[in-house]
Amino acid sequence: MAKTILHKADSRGDANHGWLHSRHTFSFANYHDPERMHFGALRVLNDDWVQEGMGFGTHPHNDMEIVSIPLEGDLEHKDSMGNVTVIRKGDIQVMSAGTGVTHSEYNKNADQPVKFLQIWVFPDQKGHRPRYDQISLRAEDRHNRLQQIVSPSADDEGVWMHQQSWFHLGHFDAGAGASYKLKKEGNGVYAFVLKGAFKVGATELAQRDGLGIWETAGFALEALEPDSEILLMEVPMSW
Repeated sequence: MAKTILHKADSRGDANHGWLHSRHTFSFANYHDPERMHFGALRVLNDDWVQEGMGFGTHPHNDMEIVSIPLEGDLEHKDSMGNVTVIRKGDIQVMSAGTGVTHSEYNKNADQPVKFLQIWVFPDQKGHRPRYDQISLRAEDRHNRLQQIVSPSADDEGVWMHQQSWFHLGHFDAGAGASYKLKKEGNGVYAFVLKGAFKVGATELAQRDGLGIWETAGFALEALEPDSEILLMEVPMSW
């Protein structure tokens, strides 16, 4: 029988710095909960809001796979590998920090905030060569279906990372749904509702609720409200 863990939206860590408002699903910075350190290889799920013209100054990372998913606005990225890019809603960005990188992220706009998800996944091993990639997705490819946005292979759909992980986005009408079959035995899935409401397996989730599922081959999901969006993150439970 599948095991699950439910994280309601209002139970997340809440850090409001004025220029940045961040909700932390897992322990991060000044938010520490020993019961919420990670879900398998999924280490960080931050729901970030950055004020106009503000952002994260240059800072280092190493030995982490970092995925950014913009939800609103434009986010400018600069890094020590020489990349200067802007990511927008519909884009997916991945950075393998590996042996070490520095980067900055700023709200490109003077008239609207940026909202994005910052996701960290432990890599399959330490010491990878740093790398960067981003792609633009077609929103219609996830209408009433799951669209793969991250995989472990450069030859597969979406961006790729150094881990046996697959991410999917779905945008569903009320009553529509899908079945998800795990890609690798021993993995689990963390489902995060971006908008609306879903039934995932036997559990009902509202906006920004998260549900971890493991020790299962798959599950069904169904949108309970119109215009509902969900992110599924399949990760190894041990590695």
